[in-house]
Amino acid sequence: MRNNKRMCTGNDINPFRSRRKFLSQFGQGLGSVALGSLLNPGSAAAASGDQGIPGKPDFAPKAKRIIYLFQSGAPSQMDLYDYKPRLNRDHGKELPESVRGEQRLTNMSGFQSSLPLAGSPFQFKQHGDSGAWISDLLPHTARIADDLCFIKAAYTEAINHGPGVTMMQTGSQFPGRPSMGSWLHYGLGSENADLPAFVVMVSTERGGQPLTSALWGSGFLPGKYDGVELRSAKDAVLYLNSPNGIDRGSRRKALDRLQQLHRLELESTSDPALETRIAQYELAFRMQMSIPEVTDISDEPESTFELYGKDSRTPGTYAANCLRARRLAEKGVRFIQLYQPGWDHHSGITGQLKNSARKTDQASAALVTDLKNRGMLDDTLVIWGGEFGRTSYCQGKLDPVSFGRDHHPRCFTMWMAGGGVKAGYSHGETDDYSYNVIDGGVHVHDLHATILHQMGINHEKLTFKYQGRHFRLTDVHGHVVKDILA
Repeated sequence: MRNNKRMCTGNDINPFRSRRKFLSQFGQGLGSVALGSLLNPGSAAAASGDQGIPGKPDFAPKAKRIIYLFQSGAPSQMDLYDYKPRLNRDHGKELPESVRGEQRLTNMSGFQSSLPLAGSPFQFKQHGDSGAWISDLLPHTARIADDLCFIKAAYTEAINHGPGVTMMQTGSQFPGRPSMGSWLHYGLGSENADLPAFVVMVSTERGGQPLTSALWGSGFLPGKYDGVELRSAKDAVLYLNSPNGIDRGSRRKALDRLQQLHRLELESTSDPALETRIAQYELAFRMQMSIPEVTDISDEPESTFELYGKDSRTPGTYAANCLRARRLAEKGVRFIQLYQPGWDHHSGITGQLKNSARKTDQASAALVTDLKNRGMLDDTLVIWGGEFGRTSYCQGKLDPVSFGRDHHPRCFTMWMAGGGVKAGYSHGETDDYSYNVIDGGVHVHDLHATILHQMGINHEKLTFKYQGRHFRLTDVHGHVVKDILA
């Protein structure tokens, strides 16, 4: 019985059985690269001639690419976007049982003897012609209010970070499913043969929940659909550069010989994984030129750094990654995911939330503005949001400085811009305490269905058969939120 991966036993007699050992000593160090992440099926996300599934997209897309600004830790919706004056008026009162209902609470606040309501310590004003209510923590975002489409009634089942982040990235609370970027690469292929179709950048800020490569992994899809992480270090992609003393010509010759070996084995085994391996070698070679070009922001004019803020000059910051994201979008990278940790404010929310907003506000707004100025916003879908929201009641003692907010899956706010969504629009509504959805709820599966739709994909038709059944990103429900589409 065969599957798509070659199966070997201890009794196999194959002249290429020791190929892995041979590669480790081949090409004056090139074998070390072969055993590195780029040459593992799944490390590089694009290959020359990668056109995706025949027949995709299903219809004309509104967006050509996505930039997803993921705010890990769960931003507090009622302190940023979901203005609730009654919550402020009822500050200190007990959360009504009629509001809480049967919702489960985390162990961090579930055993409190009291759940006092905590009004926002920040000021809200309406902005733009749309009149969007935005906290004074986000002055730069407020200036682009008329470019944004707010989703005020997002919700999920996950109540803790691990399942919550995994759900938002893969459509399931359980690890092992393909990420959204992997699904898009699988369905649509790559637009630039010299760069991955799916690129990930994680801010170097410490703290918060761990952000591991499983979140941008390809799950049960072929490994070539993994996201490729760009680091802030000198070597943006590990194992990409040739060893000292090996010039580009020598590397090309070594790859040609290595490809011949792969072709010989391919003829004898018909293993499709070898085709992926060959393509990844070739992509790695091309990326030696393309990655340094796209990640080096030193050629940007002074006006660009002023737009994104002073942090944009510091590699690894959220601002620098936003600027890199625009450069990647210009080069045809289809899905660009930024991860910004630090939004998990169980205490000291007054100071900590202010700090998180300061690090992200200007750069987020700058990215939207920059894309718009370059004529790219119409076909680029920008997404901002976390894995769930925060509670309207206080975690811990209700102190003006030290109080915090617990996890809250019942409702939270996200925003989108460009890519065929309505500008200057707010969708959905929560109750007076930003605790429950009362209109226009958008489940995570609905969000995914809508994102795929904007890329020209019917979410019910992008499937992959695994372990006897067909899976999809919106497994097994979800509806396109048509009210937010332009």
